[in-house]
Amino acid sequence: MKKIKIHNQYFSILIEKKKIQTRISEIAKEINKVYKNADPIFIGILNGSFYFMADILRNIHFDYEIDFLKISSYNDLKMRGGKIKRKYDLNCSLKNRNVIVIEDIIDSGKSINFILKIIKKQRPKSIKIITLLLKDKPLKNIRKIDYIGFRIPDIFVIGYGLDYAQKGRNLKHIYGLMEKK
Repeated sequence: MKKIKIHNQYFSILIEKKKIQTRISEIAKEINKVYKNADPIFIGILNGSFYFMADILRNIHFDYEIDFLKISSYNDLKMRGGKIKRKYDLNCSLKNRNVIVIEDIIDSGKSINFILKIIKKQRPKSIKIITLLLKDKPLKNIRKIDYIGFRIPDIFVIGYGLDYAQKGRNLKHIYGLMEKK
């Protein structure tokens, strides 16, 4: 098993690149069927969704728009749970638009609920959520996630856009934090 070290923590491969790309193709195929005549706007949640969003959109075969929203909810190097702050806002109107939100990971649901409040204020026609990763733990007052790449255990992950204090985003696989022995 390949392991890597970042910031004195060891990580091992959780999901290999090939599995990620296969799942992205499956999600994009479904979106192509459902949204080909719907003129959607894809909203990427920065920074973590950047790689995932780019790969999804490379597989979309109709015209669309994109925009980005950046929030932050980290209170230290790796643990979520701090106060959510909007760092970069949308540059478009979502009124009467079909909106597809692309997230890297949903763990507690707190961040996606914050994002949905921002989007709903503009009264879009519809909102769908795509997430690369969904942690296997109870979500807090969250609506259905429409497209899920992978369900994962409740562990800290990096790679494929996800970071640990800005390191590890460029890794081709998704790695999970190894428990200390």
